[in-house]
Amino acid sequence: MVSTRAQVLAWLDDVKDPEVPVLSVVELGVVRDAQVDADGGVTVTVTPTYTGCPAMRVIEDSIREALLLRGAPRVTVATVFTPAWTTDWIPESARAKLEAYGIAPPGPASAVDELVPLRRADIAVRCPWCKSMHTTLRSEFGSTSCKALWVCDECRQPFEAFKAI
Repeated sequence: MVSTRAQVLAWLDDVKDPEVPVLSVVELGVVRDAQVDADGGVTVTVTPTYTGCPAMRVIEDSIREALLLRGAPRVTVATVFTPAWTTDWIPESARAKLEAYGIAPPGPASAVDELVPLRRADIAVRCPWCKSMHTTLRSEFGSTSCKALWVCDECRQPFEAFKAI
């Protein structure tokens, strides 16, 4: 039987993001909140990294499965879009995991007031392999919409960088 919000969040820390499996949905900041009803039912509030993120259906199903397997009689996943998800919600410990996995963590988002501010292409990204700042953007589009493709000018390794939003 589920009893506390902290317990739910601890269990959800085992649910990995399908596109970035080194991070949990809690570490990524997708899980915004969890509430436990008097009868043990759980409502989990999530915010997608991008509207229309193709991984959200898998994430929602994984959240439901994880909590139902641990005894929740009912699980509701509520999606909210405001405030919009930001890479600022990724803690430093999760950023270190991204880099160790070979994905450059997001830097600071642009201060320019735009609808969806992204890191500017002229800002250097540190290579997760050799730690060089001499890197080149190859494509704004990586394997997922939240990443871009870069190449290190020092070690010549290609790598993805998480876009700062």
